[in-house]
Amino acid sequence: MQTYIENQTIKSLLALAVMSLFLAACDSQKSNKPAIKMPVQSYKQAITLEGVVMDENGPVLEGEVKVADSSGRIVATTQLNNSKHYSVEVPAGTELPVVLSIRVKGMAEPLKAVGVSAAVSSYDITPLTTTIAKRAKELGGYTYSNMVLAADSTVGVPDANKTTTGFRGDPTKQYGGWH
Repeated sequence: MQTYIENQTIKSLLALAVMSLFLAACDSQKSNKPAIKMPVQSYKQAITLEGVVMDENGPVLEGEVKVADSSGRIVATTQLNNSKHYSVEVPAGTELPVVLSIRVKGMAEPLKAVGVSAAVSSYDITPLTTTIAKRAKELGGYTYSNMVLAADSTVGVPDANKTTTGFRGDPTKQYGGWH
């Protein structure tokens, strides 16, 4: 009986090892291409991009917001004139992604926001959007899928601190108690 159990254990371990090798071989065949494919987009007509600029200390009131196209060429600029709000017109035909950036006095690197959809025209430029842009660049560039992955890995909510509806706190008090 002891030998039978030992043989079954050895067979199980061998089967597990073979499956592991097979799965590892399959995994090495995976492509590094993004899972979400988006066609190259461009603005069909001139579009006004707008938003606010904030740093760690609050509103940024001075500086030049630059908009670069997918090749890195500056296609539009605007000045903040004692206001955190910016508005800049981007010409028709500009290919996405677009990178909005501003150099803030006292900061080593510019703040950035990246636009990957022609349907969106509002972009706040903050330390968080800068972190997301930096992470997407590390993942291989400013693609839709990299931006989604970067945002997901940067802006996380602990699973233990929410319910499926996103409510934080005592779930018995949600909607006034249990129903």
